[in-house]
Amino acid sequence: MSGQSRQMVLNAFLSLNHLGSWRHPDGDPERHKFSFYKKAAQIAERGKMDMFFVADKLAVFDNETLRTYSSYIRLEPISLLSALAVVTENIGLAGTLSTTYNEPYHAARKFATLDHLSGGRAAWNVVTSTNDEEARNFGRDSHMDHERRYERAREFLEVAKGLWDSWEDDAFVLDKASGVFADQCKLHVLDHVGPNFTVRGPLNAPRPPQGYPFIVFAGSSEACQELAAESGDAVFVSPESQDQARELYASFKGRMAKYGRTPDQLRILPGVLVIVGSTEEEAKEKSRFLDSLIPEALAPQGQRNKAYLWEIVGTPEQVADELQARFENGMADGFNITSPYLPGGLEEFVDHVIPVLQRRGLFRTEYEGATLRGRLGLERPANRHVVQA
Repeated sequence: MSGQSRQMVLNAFLSLNHLGSWRHPDGDPERHKFSFYKKAAQIAERGKMDMFFVADKLAVFDNETLRTYSSYIRLEPISLLSALAVVTENIGLAGTLSTTYNEPYHAARKFATLDHLSGGRAAWNVVTSTNDEEARNFGRDSHMDHERRYERAREFLEVAKGLWDSWEDDAFVLDKASGVFADQCKLHVLDHVGPNFTVRGPLNAPRPPQGYPFIVFAGSSEACQELAAESGDAVFVSPESQDQARELYASFKGRMAKYGRTPDQLRILPGVLVIVGSTEEEAKEKSRFLDSLIPEALAPQGQRNKAYLWEIVGTPEQVADELQARFENGMADGFNITSPYLPGGLEEFVDHVIPVLQRRGLFRTEYEGATLRGRLGLERPANRHVVQA
């Protein structure tokens, strides 16, 4: 995508990365209620955003200070997103699932189901998990080393893709007169045997509407960059400076050709915390107030998080200027938008910043395309068992 046709990808990132956000008087701290997510998802969809992204971890940190003062409620993403599929129509539904603490058949089945229930809007944030607390919830004393995790992740994803290709699109005859439900010639058994997994298959669900759910990776390590360049549709990154953002962008894109892919087949999406005010001073005051809500015990962690987000603070026009500059100067194909509090902070972005981006031609005014892949200009992956004409 280039020139006038190139538009941003904008995701609503449902993660309270600012440690004071749950205390905001206009925020809703009860993140275990469906009403919280329903309202936020519908706000994001009203703004024509691409994806509603629910991050996940499989543990509570063994840190008494964090457990006392920070919000650590996380509902299981696939169950939550399946419910949200009923109350939304167009927005992509993205959820984290770990390749270290799941099995490929489980993952393939869950995301195929979500893709069918949502009409082709499922996205999988493929992660390998990060800490020992998670390991101890799955019968291990410590977390698997980095290289081994990514070897497992690559094989895990290949098995999942093989399972999604179990049934050809026209395999289901559904002929009531003859009693033939499916054409067995169009059913394929995987019979995968590898260093990490032995999976026979086939999957007991039809091929997803998107072929494969939209595939996302998160991170910037060498192993992550290679896997994203090989198999990803997008990558979530957290550069600590604009120079690093440019370097990461060029590095990811520069790896695509060796996998027979073009640079525009992988979208680079940094995370940003956006604080909007009617004036610049109002926005800065909002930022100062948010920082004042960080408990003193968490102040050092709060400073690290601020560096991790390089927040954007300003009027709608100033925020749009900054996003546009990063988008047009080799730093991003779009952004994961983190809000200062939820769901109201997301609503401020949707109501005030997105209209500016739309007027500049940088973001859609209506949803187009039947699936998430279609809206982002990506072809539906071919089934490996079908000879292409």
